[in-house]
Amino acid sequence: MFNSIKTSKENKIVVTELSRKFNLGAENIIARIALAYSLSQDRLLSLTDIADSQGKEYSKNVLFGNNSSYYIGLICVKYGIYKTDKDIPKYVKLHIDDGLQLMNKELRSNPNLNGYDYLIDKITHGLERI
Repeated sequence: MFNSIKTSKENKIVVTELSRKFNLGAENIIARIALAYSLSQDRLLSLTDIADSQGKEYSKNVLFGNNSSYYIGLICVKYGIYKTDKDIPKYVKLHIDDGLQLMNKELRSNPNLNGYDYLIDKITHGLERI
């Protein structure tokens, strides 16, 4: 399917800043959160909006660990596609880049935000929507 994903050039800096600010672990943790956060939004992204691939590179194993089937499943459900669809890597990239931008925007509007409070707020908000 795919071996690696690269963020946009702009998001190479963003993922480093978010990782340092939120202090939740390695940069791949922030990328996972960004992917999940973007997928949780009530909208579909267009493949025509895909950004450059000159940023941070993540191998499939580093990005997903042993959970790649779950992340790919989330994308398949969101877009109504099958797990072997050739566009899955593009959707992963789109949503990581989008999630990083969403998280960065929130951090800019609230510089005192810390990682654990951010996660708890997102989890609580998600549970309230159910």
